[in-house]
Amino acid sequence: MLPPESTPELSRRARFAVLAAAFAGLVFDGIELGLMPVASLSVSKSLLGDQFTDALGGQWFAWFTASLMLGAAVGGSLLGNLGDRIGRARAMGVSIMFYSAFAGLGMFVRTCEEMLVLRFLVGLGVGGMWPNGVALVAECWPDKSRPTVSGILGAGINAGILLLSQIGRVFPITPDSWRWLFGLAAVPMVLGVIVLTSLPESPKWLASRGKDKHPAPPLRLLFQGKLLRPTLLGILLASVPLVGAWAGSKWMIPWADHVAGITTPGYKATTQQWWALGATIGSFLGAPLAATIGRRLSYTLISIGATLLTWAMFQWTAPLQPSFLPVVFAQGLVATLFFGWLPLYLPELFPIHVRATGAGVSMNIGRFATAGGVLAAGALFTWFDNDYSAIGAACSLIYALGILVILWAPKTDSRTL
Repeated sequence: MLPPESTPELSRRARFAVLAAAFAGLVFDGIELGLMPVASLSVSKSLLGDQFTDALGGQWFAWFTASLMLGAAVGGSLLGNLGDRIGRARAMGVSIMFYSAFAGLGMFVRTCEEMLVLRFLVGLGVGGMWPNGVALVAECWPDKSRPTVSGILGAGINAGILLLSQIGRVFPITPDSWRWLFGLAAVPMVLGVIVLTSLPESPKWLASRGKDKHPAPPLRLLFQGKLLRPTLLGILLASVPLVGAWAGSKWMIPWADHVAGITTPGYKATTQQWWALGATIGSFLGAPLAATIGRRLSYTLISIGATLLTWAMFQWTAPLQPSFLPVVFAQGLVATLFFGWLPLYLPELFPIHVRATGAGVSMNIGRFATAGGVLAAGALFTWFDNDYSAIGAACSLIYALGILVILWAPKTDSRTL
């Protein structure tokens, strides 16, 4: 194994190629994540036909989301470990091919159950993209640049959701016209091929393998000895924003569709646009904020702000009211500061030989919790008599748990990779 000072570095051009490919992969990741919140009711109305009810529409939204999260949890853990075994770039290419191929097959589904299976398979690639992209960029760029490049990566997913919202505004997604959207989601296969065949690998990962090509450590190593504590902390720190977003704040889009869908079909896309615009800004600023005021203080303040703004979005305003879209924008900005914070902090918790695996397990076991939270929220949706504002407000309290979790996190502000 080469010592750190002798590890070769990529050229400036190669570093930018790595950053561009990882950013593009996360943009398309965001399109996959934002696809069902904006299309779910149209898909279920089309596939269920006369059997559709508001209650069933809410339940299928929860099931589609939970299926994607479960797939992401499995895929992120397995494909994150694959990145420690075969390289971050190749595992990232495999992840992109997974989510684009199975998303494209959504064009041909005949039942909600078929769509449910495909969303799980899409999730495998969605989950694998994040840890491999983050680890690759973190290891290819110097430490002084990491707050900036982490912010760029953090913005990638929400830039994809923003792009999807613009497409949805120009081409409204309705029960009679939604299959084209899944065909569009297959386009990233081209990027996957480019990444697999042309993208340079992390020099630090290559050096860590040594001449003898030592195999990557198994997943179970993360839950033993000195790695157990950072692994559990990483899972908790990632779970708070993930569960908060998918079990709580994402109800705003089907809520907007429910209130305005008949009279203003494009309003749900407009709602997603305002949220994604704030989210793109927020997820970019999360890493610089953490670098400026500290990892622990920034996470605490984000947790407080996300709790208050999510509750306000569901209780102080409502779709079609003048204040709704500005509050949606503010909530998107503050609640997604987490997703710029995580790409900066999670790699700092783990040594290089388990970095992609550790980041993947942290984010994607968090998605197991998210799937459970979404299913619970779906059950509560019926218990709250199909009241979107009540379920959203109740789930906003999830963000408050971050205030407690961060108390146990180590200070990593001065650590280098």
